[in-house]
Amino acid sequence: MRYRAHHHRDERFGDASFDALRTIRPMQHIPLGALLPTGFDPTTCKLHCAVFNGEKHPMDVLANDPEEWQGWNSWRSVNNDFNRQFIFSLAQDRHDATLWLFGGVWEVVGRRPQPHARSYDVISRDDLMGPFVRRLYVRLHLTGRQRRRNMESCIDEMTVSSILKEAFVGDPFPGHDRINHTLADLQVIVSQQRPDWRIALEHMKGVYVIHDQTTGARYVGSAYGDTGIWQRWSTYAHTLHGNNVGLEELLDEKGADYFHANMKFALLEFWSMRTDDTHVLERESYWKDVLHARSLGHNKN
Repeated sequence: MRYRAHHHRDERFGDASFDALRTIRPMQHIPLGALLPTGFDPTTCKLHCAVFNGEKHPMDVLANDPEEWQGWNSWRSVNNDFNRQFIFSLAQDRHDATLWLFGGVWEVVGRRPQPHARSYDVISRDDLMGPFVRRLYVRLHLTGRQRRRNMESCIDEMTVSSILKEAFVGDPFPGHDRINHTLADLQVIVSQQRPDWRIALEHMKGVYVIHDQTTGARYVGSAYGDTGIWQRWSTYAHTLHGNNVGLEELLDEKGADYFHANMKFALLEFWSMRTDDTHVLERESYWKDVLHARSLGHNKN
């Protein structure tokens, strides 16, 4: 749930930021500058707009792995981009390229010249907007490919989109008929024991498909008996192959990284735990035929 920044006051944020917000008429965009601490100088800061790196979305890293997120903000490319005292970090939303989640202010306390490595020593400055980390969404339309910029060059274009009531921990459960998530997504959800996902899936039987995005081959499986969908998919999160022979063979051939990025899960049908197992297995066989999961996919039976 999101709420407008000027509707609620939190003593931890300090009087200056909220006094500034009260001076803005309701229909105006709230400039990010209204939330910056008193005396904070953008010219001492580099803006780090983290985007998908081909393997992971920055939103997921920010939400789930503080150590890795620190690593993203200590990474040096060819150039000495983080050449100022502070880094103002943002993680791009996976659904809206103009929406960014605040990832904290980092102070650079050491630098090394080695490129393509974690050559910056950075520490989190929780005293600088700490309560907004993983809660503040910033609207920024970036042009060009440069994702590390002088903050003063962008500050006038940065506005407050919303502030979450609670810190972001991942996208909420989308609904049984809207699941379309990679194995890597599923592993994060299971490792966090996300209550919205677990409650929605643990007391449901169902037929699911695992789709190889590269080859188009499919695997059709089911959750029945005393094992709900949550428990069945948790097995995939831990083993990658779910103890299925065809997927075990593919994993041996392609490797774990391929599985993390390419194998996507979706529900085809789902029922309450009172549903007879015979019906579940009949529908599983039906979907195997429809999707050619035996002849062109990874099902072996």
